[in-house]
Amino acid sequence: MMQIDVLSLFPEMFEGVLHSSIMKKAQDQQAASFRVTDFRDYSTNKHRKVDDYPYGGGAGMVLKPEPLFAAVESLTSTSESKPRVILMCPQGERFTQKKAEELAQEQHLIFICGHYEGYDERIREHLVTDELSLGDFVLTGGEVASMAMIDSVVRLLPDVLGNDQSAVHDSFSTGMLEHPQYTRPASFNGLDVPAVLLSGNHAEIDKWREEQAFQRTAERRPELLEEAPLTEHQQKLYQQWKRKID
Repeated sequence: MMQIDVLSLFPEMFEGVLHSSIMKKAQDQQAASFRVTDFRDYSTNKHRKVDDYPYGGGAGMVLKPEPLFAAVESLTSTSESKPRVILMCPQGERFTQKKAEELAQEQHLIFICGHYEGYDERIREHLVTDELSLGDFVLTGGEVASMAMIDSVVRLLPDVLGNDQSAVHDSFSTGMLEHPQYTRPASFNGLDVPAVLLSGNHAEIDKWREEQAFQRTAERRPELLEEAPLTEHQQKLYQQWKRKID
């Protein structure tokens, strides 16, 4: 079972997210266990202060190292494996599906959610193993970003999704965007499902899906094609696409 810890100044923000939908199912099936800790509890200040003014001056407040070091030490004191300690930070590596798949192989993850102006640099250099960012924008704190990352990781754990193949064919898992999906009714307001999907010919359906995944990726995220593991059929489509745009 994967252990996921979150260090946050606002633990109440996680109540609905970690106890609903797939996150609840993951806990019920003992695929993952969640623990959210207010790292104010590890402050040595009588007012539970966890931040201070930056040396050298400047705007805003900086998170102090002592509470976070103490909190991580406490959370790892009984851990059977060395955890990945992940700092939520807009300066960090951009989070991707590949990173989610990597983290899903771990036994213990600790997410540190910051606030204020930033972190004491000693936290970055000597406490964390990863610095991750949800994208090139700034949030009020790391809570929302960590929720998204936790969801992305936990859904990859065995038996969490109803069908393990669901995660395999997600957008980005194959290096490309997912092909279009349809369901009943076959005709709605004069809009029909592509005939190939109703044919029962699985070889043709697979070929159509490969083509559609390639086309959608080329139109919306063409940069992904440079590194995507293309099938033989998609390789031919790629060469045709390159000749067309060159």
